[in-house]
Amino acid sequence: MVLFPESSTTGYFLEGGTLELAMTCSDLQGELNRRIGPLKHPVDVVIGYFEVHEGNLYNSASCFSFGSEPSTLGTYRKFFLPSYGVFDEERFVGRGSELGVIETRFGKVGILICEDVWHSVLPMLCAVSGARILLVPSASPGRGFSGDMIGNLERYDRMLRAVCEEHGVFALNCQLCGFEGGKGFVGGSSIVSPMGEVLARSPVSDPHLLVSEVDLDMIEIARSHTPLISDLQSAWSDIQGLVAQIRA
Repeated sequence: MVLFPESSTTGYFLEGGTLELAMTCSDLQGELNRRIGPLKHPVDVVIGYFEVHEGNLYNSASCFSFGSEPSTLGTYRKFFLPSYGVFDEERFVGRGSELGVIETRFGKVGILICEDVWHSVLPMLCAVSGARILLVPSASPGRGFSGDMIGNLERYDRMLRAVCEEHGVFALNCQLCGFEGGKGFVGGSSIVSPMGEVLARSPVSDPHLLVSEVDLDMIEIARSHTPLISDLQSAWSDIQGLVAQIRA
């Protein structure tokens, strides 16, 4: 499986140029088909891009399977759209309305785009829905340079380790790297185990292909040691009742 960053086909800060550079999922698959061609062995690819769908614009990530017969496995449209600080995303794209849990050769994966993982509710919903791997394409500008680790990357490190340890899932976070209009994306992609351990990390401020083997048997081992996801699933109907109380 290959994971690309958020907005990897164009860069992130398009703003008014979003409409011009957005593409349909089928157009993206067609372009990938043309470049990749038939493969001997299947490869799944998750790629972030600005999508036009039924007349609306979205910040999306689609999952494709390439081999003898290329196919689209599913598309997720970003739910939480930051509009603060240097961000103005909700002004230019619409909010998605569906959970990004997709069936793949590796079992169910959950796609969360950048800010989606900053809100713990979406990783929880993906895990309860059966996702064993969380794929997190991101375009997070570097900020907070006073500590040993760049501030936004340190925040991702804490969030992903906590999510993985709580739900017994893998997390693959692919960060955009480069400069756009004076804003720097610092890379630093990572792979986190179901035990909350960082298995691999890309260097900072350096475009990099991070390659690592992932042992899916670690999921069952982690969940047997700390069965929090099973507790969550068994209490799900009661949790729905609590949510209904809040809405009332």
